[in-house]
Amino acid sequence: MRRDNLTWESEFVLLGLSSDRQTQAGLFVLFGAAYLLTLLGNGLIILLIGLDTRLHLPMYFFLCNLSVVDICYTSSGVPQMLVHFLLEKKTISFIRCGTQLFFSLALGGTEFLLLAAMAYDRYVAVCDPLRYVAVMSPRCCAGLAAVSWLVGLANSVVETVVTMHLPTCGHRVLNHVAVWMSHTPDCHGGSSLVGLLGPRAECWVGTQLC
Repeated sequence: MRRDNLTWESEFVLLGLSSDRQTQAGLFVLFGAAYLLTLLGNGLIILLIGLDTRLHLPMYFFLCNLSVVDICYTSSGVPQMLVHFLLEKKTISFIRCGTQLFFSLALGGTEFLLLAAMAYDRYVAVCDPLRYVAVMSPRCCAGLAAVSWLVGLANSVVETVVTMHLPTCGHRVLNHVAVWMSHTPDCHGGSSLVGLLGPRAECWVGTQLC
C-alpha cells in the first residue's frame, strides 16, 4: 500500500457514541456488564459440556465450538471499545485496525459455517435417525468443525488483505466505535471495479471513510 499523505494514515480517531463523560461512563457499565455476561454464559456452556459425558454428542460438540467463537468474536472488539469509553483520545492504529478486522471476519465466517454444520446435524438426526451415529461420527464432526475454522480464516485473510490495501482518502476521524467493513464508492466518487466490489475498512454504525 502506498504510504503517502493522500492514501494512508498511521492511525484513525474513533469519535464513539458520545462525547459526554457521564454518558460514556454509563455506556461503559452497560456494555461491560453485557460483555461479562457473554463470557460467563458461553464459558459455562463449554465447562458443562466438557464435564458431563452425557453431553459428548455431535450437537453439543458444535455448540461448544460455537461458544468458543462467540467468546473470541466479542473479545476481538468489545474490550477496545470499553477502554475507549474511559479515554479522552480514542485512536486505533492502522495495524490494530487490520488485526481487529481480520479476527472479526474470521470468527464471523466461522460462526456461519458452524451454524450450517449444526443444521446438517439436526437434518440427519430427524431424516435418517437409524444411521445418525454412523453419519455423524466423531471423525465427521471434527472434519466439519475443522473446515469451518479453516475456511473462515482463509476467507478473512483474503478480505483483510484486499481491504487494507484500499485507499482511505486521507480521512482519519471516524464517527464510530469499532472497525468493520462495508462497500463504498472509490475516493473520487467514481464507479471503478474496486470501488464497487472492494470491501473498505469502516465501522459498525455511521459514516464511511470516504
